[in-house]
Amino acid sequence: KIVKNSEINVGLAVDFDGGLIVPVIHKTDELSLGEITNRRKDLITRTQAGKLRSGDLDRGTFTISNLGMFDVDSFNAIINPPQGAILALGKYEKRVVPRADGIRTAMIMRATLSCDHRAIDGTLGAQFLSTLQKTLDDVTEL
Repeated sequence: KIVKNSEINVGLAVDFDGGLIVPVIHKTDELSLGEITNRRKDLITRTQAGKLRSGDLDRGTFTISNLGMFDVDSFNAIINPPQGAILALGKYEKRVVPRADGIRTAMIMRATLSCDHRAIDGTLGAQFLSTLQKTLDDVTEL
């Protein structure tokens, strides 16, 4: 059955000696960007040191997987049940792009979203990607 989660808990696909594991940042929606960054760094450090704590792998609702550091442009990530979706991020690179007023360089990153369509339909997934793109565009324009 479909369960509506009361929390937004973001899992991070992390490479370590034993393979790939997905520790979770709990209640992500209640954290500032700085708090998320600090928790991300802490989780990755503890994962790679083999020092995850009880609960670090529990209750994930959404995962982010990044293969950009391996020079991968884009990929399709597989959802970790019972999570509803996974965002796959490729490398971030400078490219020449056309604009209405000519051409310029811009930082480009490909993102692919896989959704469990029993819970999240394609339209909602597309709206999420559109919001993500606009948010990242606004940040990079600063």
